[in-house]
Amino acid sequence: MMEIFELVSQVRAWRKNQARVAFVPTMGNLHAGHLHLVSEAKKHADKVIVSIFVNPTQFGENEDFADYPRTEKRDCELLVEQGCDAVFLPNVETIYSQNAQTTVSVAQIAKNYCGNSRAGHFDGVATVVCKLFNIIQPDVALFGLKDFQQFCVIQTLVRDLHLPIELIGIPTVREADGLAMSSRNGYLSTAEREIAPKLYQILQTARTTFLAGQKINEVENQAIADLTTAGFNVDYLKIARQADLQFASENDDQDLIILTAAKLGKTRLIDNIIIKIQK
Repeated sequence: MMEIFELVSQVRAWRKNQARVAFVPTMGNLHAGHLHLVSEAKKHADKVIVSIFVNPTQFGENEDFADYPRTEKRDCELLVEQGCDAVFLPNVETIYSQNAQTTVSVAQIAKNYCGNSRAGHFDGVATVVCKLFNIIQPDVALFGLKDFQQFCVIQTLVRDLHLPIELIGIPTVREADGLAMSSRNGYLSTAEREIAPKLYQILQTARTTFLAGQKINEVENQAIADLTTAGFNVDYLKIARQADLQFASENDDQDLIILTAAKLGKTRLIDNIIIKIQK
């Protein structure tokens, strides 16, 4: 675990030896999906830094910031076992000074989906990621694609601010029954955990019916109905273009994605599935 000045000094020393530096940002409570990101990062760089920071600005009112699981000791042990070279574990005061007045906002691509139902969420994400990039200045950064909209927001930030960082999106790591790995899965009761894999199963069915020729609104409405019947409280389920996250239209020849967020009890789950258009 390092303070900012120690981390910056270490990165400079690595760079003097021509080392390439990879960065994996996390909020801790690590699971196999996070560790897979570290493993992938080692393929793209000589040194890997992981941050653990539960970022308050991306949580809205009545969300789970206070209750979000914090397991730093166990997380650090797992990262050492995985071969991580440095862990950055700052406190809130380190990242957000008392008189901080700057917020990073990404406009269009953050507007819909989670951006619509979680006001200010992506401003918090963009701001903290920009801060972490500025501190660490990695050559490459890796993010899981379970939160596809988040990856697109960060991709847009990097492009628009001309940050010299290569972004790599890593496909979602899943449990054996298909449930996307998430730090919030621990909130699920035993009964809810049995239902939770239906989220991805219903996405798979929706993709199949779309590729079979069913209209977009019919696919979306049926999937929402199926999720509701299964016990989910659906926030959104939409078919969108991967490139810009605009809502897909009939006969759209671009590669698409189905995005969804739904609550199961008190637990908010997100997931997605790619639709590859044969051109």
